[in-house]
Amino acid sequence: MDVIQILGYVAALIIGFVLGLIGGGGSILTVPILVYLLHTNPVTATAYSLFVVGGVSLVGAGKNLQKGLVSFKTAITFAIPAVVSVFSTRKYIVPAIPENIVTIGDFTLTKDIGIMVFFALVMLTASTTMIRNTKASLKNTTNENSSPNYSMLIILGLLTGLVTGLVGAGGGFIIVPILVLLAGLPMKKAVGTSLFIMAINSLLGFLGDVGHLDIDWKFLLSFTGIAIIGVFIGIWLNNFIDGKKLKKGFGWFVLIMGIYILVKELFL
Repeated sequence: MDVIQILGYVAALIIGFVLGLIGGGGSILTVPILVYLLHTNPVTATAYSLFVVGGVSLVGAGKNLQKGLVSFKTAITFAIPAVVSVFSTRKYIVPAIPENIVTIGDFTLTKDIGIMVFFALVMLTASTTMIRNTKASLKNTTNENSSPNYSMLIILGLLTGLVTGLVGAGGGFIIVPILVLLAGLPMKKAVGTSLFIMAINSLLGFLGDVGHLDIDWKFLLSFTGIAIIGVFIGIWLNNFIDGKKLKKGFGWFVLIMGIYILVKELFL
C-alpha cells in the first residue's frame, strides 16, 4: 500500500469522524478527497461518493429507527421520486453529458470540470447552512400540526435526486429543511428521516453506475468501512465534545474548499 492510499484511508476515517461528531456534512468531503487526493475521475468519484454516503447514512438511519425518529410515510413519499431521479441521472444523464460541453476562447468546459464546478456550488450552499445554523433557526418555524404538502414533497424529491445524482452528495442540508417546512416534522425526526432517505437514495442511485463504470470494489468497500468506523469514533467523542459548536467552523472549512475548487477548475 503506497502513501497516497494510506492518506486516502485516513481521510475516509476523518469523513466518518466529522459526520459522527457534528451530526452531518462530513460526507461532502468525499468527492474532493477522491478527486484531488486519490486522483479519481470525477464521474467515478461521484459514484463512489454515493456508495460511501449511503453506507454511512445507513448506520445513522439504523440508530434513528431504534429511537423511533423516522417518519416512514414522509420518507417513502420523498424517497420514491428521489430514487427514480438519482438512478436515472446516474444511468442516463451523466453518461450522456458530452466530454467537451462548451468552448469559450482558450477555455473548454469539459465534463469533469463541469461536475466539479457544480459540486463546488453545492459545497458553498451546504457551507452557508452550517455557518448560519439553519437547523437551529428551523426549530422556531416548525409547525408539527401542519398537514404535509405531499405534492411538493414529490416534486422536491425529484429535484433533490437530480442534484444528488450529479454530485454524489447525500443532500441532507437540502432534505432536512424540506421535511421541517413541508412535512411539519420536528427537527430530530426530520434529521432521522433525512438519513433514512439518503441511505435509500444513495445506495439505489449507485446501482445506476454499476453497469457502465469499472468499480474497484476492494477499495470502495474498505474506504466505506473505515468511514463507518470514523462515525462510531465521532459519536463516542460526542460524549465529551459538543460537536454542534464545531459545526460553524467546519462550515467555514467547506466554504473555503468550495471556493478553492471553483478557482482550481476555472482559473488554474
